[in-house]
This record gives sequence, structure tokens and C-alpha cells, in this order.
Amino acid sequence: MWFTQVSLKNPVFATMVMLAIVVLGLFSYQRLKVDQFPNIDFPVVVVTVDYPGASPEIVESEVTKKIEEGVNSIAGINALTSRSYEGTAVVIIEFQLHIDGRKAAEDVREKVATVHPLLRTEVKEPRVLRFDPASRAVWSLAVLPDDKAGGTQRSAVELTTWSEQVLKKRLENVRGVGAVNLVGATKREINIYLNPQALEAFGVTPDQVVSAVRNENQDLPVGSIRSVAQDRVVQIDARMERPEDFGKIIVARKNAAPVRLDQVARVNDGAQEVDSLALYNGQRTLLLSVQKSQGENTIEVVDGLTAAVAELKNQLPPGVRLETIGDSARPIRVAVNNVRQTLIEGAILTVLIVFLFLNSWRSTVITGLTLPIALIGTFLFMNMFGFTINMITLMALSLCVGLLIDDAIVVRENIVRHVQMGKSAYNAAMDGTQEIGLAVLATTLSIVAVFMPIGFMGGIIGKFFHEFGITIVAAVMISMFVSFTLDPMLSSIWHDPSIHGHGHKTGPVTFYDKTIGRVTGWFDRATEALAEGYQRILRWSLVHKVATMLIALAVFVLSIFMVPLLGTEFVPKADFSETSLNFYTPVGSSLEATEAKARQVEGILREMPEVRYTLSTINTGSAQGKIYANIYVRLVDRKDRSRSVDQMSDVLRERLKTVP
Repeated sequence: MWFTQVSLKNPVFATMVMLAIVVLGLFSYQRLKVDQFPNIDFPVVVVTVDYPGASPEIVESEVTKKIEEGVNSIAGINALTSRSYEGTAVVIIEFQLHIDGRKAAEDVREKVATVHPLLRTEVKEPRVLRFDPASRAVWSLAVLPDDKAGGTQRSAVELTTWSEQVLKKRLENVRGVGAVNLVGATKREINIYLNPQALEAFGVTPDQVVSAVRNENQDLPVGSIRSVAQDRVVQIDARMERPEDFGKIIVARKNAAPVRLDQVARVNDGAQEVDSLALYNGQRTLLLSVQKSQGENTIEVVDGLTAAVAELKNQLPPGVRLETIGDSARPIRVAVNNVRQTLIEGAILTVLIVFLFLNSWRSTVITGLTLPIALIGTFLFMNMFGFTINMITLMALSLCVGLLIDDAIVVRENIVRHVQMGKSAYNAAMDGTQEIGLAVLATTLSIVAVFMPIGFMGGIIGKFFHEFGITIVAAVMISMFVSFTLDPMLSSIWHDPSIHGHGHKTGPVTFYDKTIGRVTGWFDRATEALAEGYQRILRWSLVHKVATMLIALAVFVLSIFMVPLLGTEFVPKADFSETSLNFYTPVGSSLEATEAKARQVEGILREMPEVRYTLSTINTGSAQGKIYANIYVRLVDRKDRSRSVDQMSDVLRERLKTVP
């Protein structure tokens, strides 16, 4: 092959090419983002419409069905489902996988815009969002009272006001943050309680009160006053600054006398009715749930949020402390680090096995260099194709570790054979590589032919394994290039004296022979014994052909019958020291009733010694509705407990059966 000739004639050039691949690969590795799975675009659009005060039946008839009929005519819809809650309608449109998600969302927005005029005036503006698994909360922070600080405890309204005006804005300024939502917030609200007897006495209707409060509590532009020298803007500043100012609003005039609001109603500076709850270890708390922007990296966003909170802790008001509850970056780091560790261990074991078989440290170095160059060089192509370091790509690299060094071993062994035939190192490298080149090329291309179609499969599985197939193909092609260039070049200029002593048994002479040489010698003898055993089995198989075929057929049939015994799952189960629990109360239950059940479930959970803390959320996130609750359970680290998450789940199900 021509690049083998170029490499042998220009060893410095070949070395610089290898260094360039390594340098570019390391540079690309620093730019690669880390995530748990590849970034997949799911063509799913969700339409959410709020209808305050409406029952699920009314929401279904007045909102949900009309939205379904409007979007049903869009081309490419695979499934259309809907859910009607109290005051909320959710319509989920799932498109075929070849449909672009952005275009699908635009089509849905156009159809929903035509349906909106047909809805009642009380129905809020529909919200059309693309479904993105990464749009869930990646980080959550609890605002808790600090008992150690002493002094007066801040009220729930004060904590909510500070969190909304200071903490929320600080977190929203972090790069990559898409939205910050408050769960369990108790917002300040001016409540006006009407006095029916006073209203009847003054002849004032509730509509007059509502109209007066709405019209009087606002700033209005009047116009401008212009002169030769000045141009001034005139406006009416009528927005109320204090709660008691509402009592001075004139709601009507009777017999030329004004009727003020405080004469027919009571103004109360209180709290807004809570519509969602967060319970931290059974106690109500204020939770800030953070979502990242589309396309942003989870780990980078979480690191930015953690740094922002660390800076803010010195500026906290007295009696307030912050506690990080949920962190989606931690499972990603654990999973990726585990796969990365497996990859490194596999590479070390591969080189060790090669050393034991070749029984030469020079040959091991020559062939072993293929492994790091191919792995590092693959990062260059991963960066070019926009991949990330995730479980799929790292799994691909782990799987192909053994494949990457095969070509180099075959080329090196053939070069050694030619050297033992009496040829010079240069001629042996040239002739040995050319002789075996076609076979190595055919082997590599067969591997490419196996894994390349995996990168272009259809369906959801194909979207996930696109990076898997391309990564393996890139790594294998780089290893073949290194085997045809670097290995022959090193073999031609770095002579190995041990290859001439192959098969000759001599006593220990050097320190190497007295130490590691004894281990490799024992391994050679064991390998020869194994080869002799294989030859005996092969001779028996050649004599008893029918029996050999029957044994092979029996193993094949038995394997087919054992396939149903294997479990199937999309993603392997992993223990990240956390789990979640979902439940719902009977339809029509109040928020307080669901809260009481959540406290009971949390109490059972915290009785288990493996539980570090619990966080319950009601009517938020994936648990929309006052009857739906989600409990996040953080466990102690895996090394500090004897039971796995699955084992704890079985025990927990039995205990939860006691909750009425």
C-alpha cells in the first residue's frame, strides 16, 4: 500500500502525522460536552390550555375536543392523546420520526391560532411547546428557615418575596438557564372581602366594586405638554402604593356622596391561595426548580448554578439558608465516570494480554501505541460530527478496544515472521505489511460493514445508536491506518533482539528473564498446552463429524429456547442513590388531603435507614393536578448501604400497602 511505503521512507513524517492526530484529538476532547445520552429530537408537541375554575368534564367538552379537532388535520401525526384536568387541558401530538420537530410545532401553532377564537373568553391563551426530555428540571434549590441563626423567623410570604425578587433573578442570569419556577410559593396578595349588608345598604353591586378597583389601580398616560423650550409627558399615577390606599377608592356615588371601598368591604394584606406544595422531610418549604435552555449542557448549567449559590450565601438575609435538593448532573457524572473507568481498565488489560502473548515489551509497545492513538483520534471525529461524551459513545469505545489492536497484532506478527526468515528490518516491514495488507483491509471493512448500518437505523433506537455506530467506524478506520503506517515504520527502525530467540529455552540471564520473564515463560507453556488440547479436540471432531454437528445443533437450539428467559429493557438499570415515587388521591381531593397522604408516605420512607432525605411536590412538573404527588427520595451512597434500589423498592411496596 502506498501510505505504507511513504511511512517507511519518511519515518519523521509518519511520526508527525501520528502526533497531529493525537494533538487534534486532545484538543477536540477538551471541547466535547459531557452528557448522559445523545441529544435526541423527539417530534412531540404539547398544547396546554388553562380554563380557571372549570371541572374536568367542562374542560374536555369546551377545550380539549376543540383543540383535538383543530390539530387532527396536520400531516404526519402518529398519535394524538389528551388529558383533561381541573382547570387545565393538555393535548399531546406525537409526529412520525422523520418529521422535523420545529416545523411540527409551527404547524400546531397555526392550527391552534385558528381554534382559539372559538373558545370561551374565560379560556387563557393556549401554550404550544415542543416536548424535550431535557426540558425537565435539572436542578432544584430549597429555601429553608435557618434555626441556628436565631432571631425571628421569616414568614412564608417574606421568603417568597425575597426568592422571587432576588434569588430567582440571580439564578436566571446564569448562562444556560431557561426558566426558574417557584413551587410552594406563598405570594403576597391584597384580598378584598365584601360585606353583603353594606353593599345592600348602599345599593352597590359586586361588579361595581370590581370595576372600580380595576380602573382606579393603574397608571394611565394622558399625553404631553409642549412649549417652545420643553416637551413634557403627562400621566396619571394612580397605582396603589400601600394596602390601606385601596380603602379610599370610590366605588359609587349615592346622593352626591362618594361611597368608598372601606365602607362596603374589608381590605386585607394577606397571602395568595397556595396552588402547589413542596415538602422537604415532611415540612412545607419553598422550592426553586430550574430548567435549562434547549441545547445547553446539563453539567455546565449545574456548575454555573452551584457557583452562583455559593456567591449568594454570604448575602443571605438573617434566618434563611439554601439547600440543594435535586442535581441531574450527579447521575450523569457517575454514569460517565463508570463507563470511562471501564474503558481505561479494558485498555490496560488489552495491552497486558498482548504482552503475555507476544512475550516482548518492544512488540507490545509497537502494537499498543495503536490503542491510544485510535481512541484519542476518535475524539476528533466526534467533535466534527457534533457528538458528546455520553454513555453511548463511551460504550462504543469500550466495545471496540479489542478490535482496535487486532490489525496491529496481525501486521506485527507477520513482520516478525519475515525477520525470522533472514530479511532486513526494512524489507521485512515492507513485505510483511503488503503480504497481509489485503486480509487486514478485508477484516476492517467487514467490521465497518457491521457497525455502519447501526448508525443509520430508523426509529428511536436508531436515533440513540447513531453516535454508537459512527464512533466505532471512526475508531476502527484510524486503527487500520495506524497499523499500516506507524507499526511498519517502528518495526523497521526499532529492532527487537528477542524475536530471534523465539522457541529457544535458555536459563535466566538478565533481570527481566529472572522476574517478568518467568511469568511470560509460564504463560507460553500454558498456551502451548492449551494448543495441544485444542488439537486433540479438533482431531476428535474431524473423526466424529456427525457427533460434532449434533452437538453444535443442540447448542444452537438450546440457545434459541433460552432467549425468552432474558429480560428486555431500553436502558440498563443503574443505582444512582436516588429514586422517585408517584401516587394520586381520589378525584376531587383537595390540596391539603393530598398533602396529608404525602406526609404519611414520607414518614414510611424516612423510617428506612438508607434514606437521606425526601422531597414531595404536589401539582407541579409531571404531577399536574391537586390530586397528583411526586416524591423524590435521596439515598445514602451505594457504598454505605447493603440494599440496592430495586431491593428497597420491593420492601417499600409492601409497607405502602398499609396507607389507606
